[in-house]
Amino acid sequence: MMGKPNPNPEEEKSLREELLGPILLGERIIKLAQEAESSKVDCAELARKVQVVCDNLRSVVRVVSGSQCGVNERPIRRIVGEVSKNLERTVALVRKCKKHGGVLRQVFSMTSTGDFRKVWNLLESSSGDMEWLLSIFESKGSNVSLPPIASNDPILAWVWTFIYTLQLGQPKDRAEAATELGSLARDNDRTKFIILEEGGVLPLLKLLKEGSSPDAQVAASNALVNITTNQDRVVAFLVDSHAVPTLVQVLGDSPMRVRVSVANLVSAMAEQCVVAREEFVRANVTRPLVSLLSMDTVLADPMAGRASLHSLVLNLSNAGDATSDGSSRGSSHHRRDREREVESPELRYHVKVCCAKALWKLSKGCLLTFKKITETKGLLCLAKIIESETGELQLNCLMAVMEIAAVAESNADLRRAAFKRTAPAPKAVLDQLLRVVKEETNPALQIPAIKAIGSLARNFSGKDPQVLAPLVAQLGNRDVDVASEAAIALGKFVCQENYNYGDHSKAIVEELDGIPKLMSLLQINHRQQVHGLKLLCFLAINVGNSKVLEQERVLGTLERLARPVQSQHPELKDLFAKAIHHLTLYQPGAQLHRQPLGL
Repeated sequence: MMGKPNPNPEEEKSLREELLGPILLGERIIKLAQEAESSKVDCAELARKVQVVCDNLRSVVRVVSGSQCGVNERPIRRIVGEVSKNLERTVALVRKCKKHGGVLRQVFSMTSTGDFRKVWNLLESSSGDMEWLLSIFESKGSNVSLPPIASNDPILAWVWTFIYTLQLGQPKDRAEAATELGSLARDNDRTKFIILEEGGVLPLLKLLKEGSSPDAQVAASNALVNITTNQDRVVAFLVDSHAVPTLVQVLGDSPMRVRVSVANLVSAMAEQCVVAREEFVRANVTRPLVSLLSMDTVLADPMAGRASLHSLVLNLSNAGDATSDGSSRGSSHHRRDREREVESPELRYHVKVCCAKALWKLSKGCLLTFKKITETKGLLCLAKIIESETGELQLNCLMAVMEIAAVAESNADLRRAAFKRTAPAPKAVLDQLLRVVKEETNPALQIPAIKAIGSLARNFSGKDPQVLAPLVAQLGNRDVDVASEAAIALGKFVCQENYNYGDHSKAIVEELDGIPKLMSLLQINHRQQVHGLKLLCFLAINVGNSKVLEQERVLGTLERLARPVQSQHPELKDLFAKAIHHLTLYQPGAQLHRQPLGL
């Protein structure tokens, strides 16, 4: 069955058994009609219509039995179920036309012309449904008419038709059907659910896997992207259906435009489901993604006796053309080389953009992705792209690094092991993050770089002004979001969970002139003002005896802003109180002039 798996398959009748029931019921109706004592003409008409329905049912049995590839059973079962109900109504009516004993029983068994008309219309609908089904099989899905069963919901008929075309049609027709399903699914969650329930997901996956034509693969993959968007059930179904290894295989050995669509599908699935992320990583999806991301990297800046970042990434790209067991893909490798010769630079760039996005989505909160990327040369590849590229590709790589760093933040052992400052990959990544923070002016690029540095705050020694200086400088950024992210990141350097919080605090206050910039940020009445206040509290607690804090009137600022902020953030009450207390200890006369804060 191509539809959604039945949780109790042993309880579900086979399709042939389900078709046999209404056939036997139809024969019984015909026999009863022949034995009718009243309304004989009407019963004979019903019998002829029932015979047509039974003949169509037998034709469906032959199609199902003769199909070598299997057909979607869901529409057949739906239609046969409706046919069975209508035949039940018919048999009940025909029974009333048999001879009954007693006047009273005859009165209760009387029929009217209206009764026959209703049943006749029901049989007409059943006949129309069966004829539509047979026409679909005969035309291999190209019939676009509407069966009576779907008259109130034409989407259902269209979905059925396109699914049958996927299974029975010619390659071109199958590609068109996939495109149509994708169009139906776009921005319509109900249609996505219908496609899943009616068995449309697996035929799309099969079309993608077969590789009959790149057009069909792209159409199938794009359709699956549309169907999976905001649909956790579809993603879970694909994972349970072992789709992940198929997608990884297609991603690793297909024309470039197919890889674009498959990388987008990986992103869509990974974005919604952590289980999908883990399954993709177990299937080694990072190998083709990183390999594609690093293609076209040329050997530059040769260094005597040392491998440059360029050469390391180039070696990674060449290694990516091997299978997971290290063997060469032979003719497949040469075929891809020939394909690359005729691909446009725009397509190759687009492939990298989509692969970088997939790595970004796979990295979010996934420890397995973190290990896979940091234990290989994936970080070097990301660093090189951030250094050499611009636009969406650079942004996606920055977002991937940001998510990798976020995972590192929650695991001290892995963070220390994977982001050693002396190792080439972490150093390359950090250099690029700092460069982006200092040199870029686009907040969309600066913010993920700042977040990544903040996540790694506990990896830096207490004497590391070259890391703190760019963050402190961004406290004065005109973009409030950038300035607020800088405050959040610096807060991770100076909070007491950071072993070097004292040294970091002194550097910010005494060496980097951070307090004036922070005070300017606090003058902006903004919803993110709380982040600047938290940073100021940490600094007041850690270096409350600094003359800079007194000169910048930090105590007055905290007293003025703490009350309105804590009304929205009561969890900060103790932090505000502690900071104000520290400042009053070190500032002469503060106790005499300050008003009770009522914290």
